[in-house]
Amino acid sequence: MQTVTKMSIGERLDIAQESFALEAAGKKEEALVMRMTKIPLEPWLAKIIKEKVGADFLRDNRYNLTEVEAEFGSDWLDK
Repeated sequence: MQTVTKMSIGERLDIAQESFALEAAGKKEEALVMRMTKIPLEPWLAKIIKEKVGADFLRDNRYNLTEVEAEFGSDWLDK
């Protein structure tokens, strides 16, 4: 069985705080990209998004899928 190393809540909050600072500085797009690409998407949520919106949405928006791939496999989006 594969062990999944998840980003801690503290690490997620640190990234969120950095992104909020970017937003406050008027860099809203950069803040959004930071949250989407640095904070791993929860596997259960990625599964719902894939089913409802499609795999291309996840790819095109550059979501961080490290935890998803650790749980479902690196080819998960293509299945």
